[in-house]
Amino acid sequence: MPPTDTHVHDLVGIGFGPSNIALAIALREREALTGEVVDAVFLEKQPRFGWHPGMLIDGTTMQVSFLKDLVTMRNPTSGFGFLSYLKDRGRLPDFVNHKTMFPSRAEFHDYLEWSASAFTDQVRYGSEVVGVTPVTVDGVVEYVDVVVRQSGRADELTTCRARNLVIAAGLEPVLPEGTAESERIWHSEELLNRAPGLRDPKRLLVVGAGQSAAEVTDYLHRTFTGAEICAVFAKYGYTPADDSSFANRIFDPGAVDHFFDAPEDVKRTLMGYHRSTNYSVVDLELIDELYRRHYQERVAGRERLRILNASRLVHVAADASGVRATVEFLPTGERAPLDADALVYATGYRPCDPLTLLGEAGEHCLRDAGGAVRVERDYRIATDATMRCGIYLQGATEHSHGIGSTLLSNTAVRSGEIADSIGARLRSPSPDSYALGR
Repeated sequence: MPPTDTHVHDLVGIGFGPSNIALAIALREREALTGEVVDAVFLEKQPRFGWHPGMLIDGTTMQVSFLKDLVTMRNPTSGFGFLSYLKDRGRLPDFVNHKTMFPSRAEFHDYLEWSASAFTDQVRYGSEVVGVTPVTVDGVVEYVDVVVRQSGRADELTTCRARNLVIAAGLEPVLPEGTAESERIWHSEELLNRAPGLRDPKRLLVVGAGQSAAEVTDYLHRTFTGAEICAVFAKYGYTPADDSSFANRIFDPGAVDHFFDAPEDVKRTLMGYHRSTNYSVVDLELIDELYRRHYQERVAGRERLRILNASRLVHVAADASGVRATVEFLPTGERAPLDADALVYATGYRPCDPLTLLGEAGEHCLRDAGGAVRVERDYRIATDATMRCGIYLQGATEHSHGIGSTLLSNTAVRSGEIADSIGARLRSPSPDSYALGR
């Protein structure tokens, strides 16, 4: 047993973005319904709530319906829905009159912050998780100690002990191999933090062909009216996102069950068919707007928006004065120098590797035939029989649960399923209930 002076939480959540906010809501609503209290604490490394703040570009909208908020797909009567938020803010009639299913990104961010504010007693901001240590009792890992570094206290570490761990560490930005961020080169997630520091730029480069790349290109073109904006990507043009009604069924909660139970070859086929719903694609309205501007500039004889399609950067160097790049046109191999004031890589994100975070505790986690972490239907990592502490993933489950399982579309339902699973394990803490496959 743990020392008597060590408090054991039923649940420690790593991260407090949309996924774990939704989990906190699900646990609270479950307590109101069943009377079962789950002692939960959430650790967030940011000093306050923020959801991709560097990309809250004025005028950008959500790409999913407001009905896919933190609760509605699980509990339409919840007081934490987007409509409840609008009522509290005094804007419900105004939003209805707006006749849209897609609020601005800034407004949805405000909704998320409004939801998070209800859990100030359970979240510890400025708390970076630096490790997870298994706590063994009689040869079995009953708990984990989550090692935390507090903001501003680099040399001071504390621990939170947990019966269950939920990892919602979010995504990490992807840069080309060997690329380091600098004052002149940055990832798109830093756009609104870095762009105001540009002084009368003459040329800016944007690399990427997805939604973020198109939004960055649009923003820079509108903001720096004296600058040439060069969009560089390997495609011939931006690809429209498939958000048609039937294709959107891949994001339905029921699709998670279908994908989870499907053979591996079927999973690969489904992922291939539906990548155009989410990856390296752009809203058609934005594509048309960029093309309109590009064409009108050609008519006027001053081409500020340059689309360097079927191209790639083959060399990049930067110093205090600017960026020197070499662009290769793929069909011919022709290369041309291109100097710029800054380079923005809108090259996407990848899930954080849970095993890197888990460290020694990760040695108890099992892998599937492809080498990926094996995840059960309730989003719990499959472990060997010596691990009784439950470890759950919110994110990094696309390989097991499908393309929609990690996205906002399924956040409400996924969090409810995790809450129910944790509740069931706490009610029946027998060794058999923790064993793999039970």
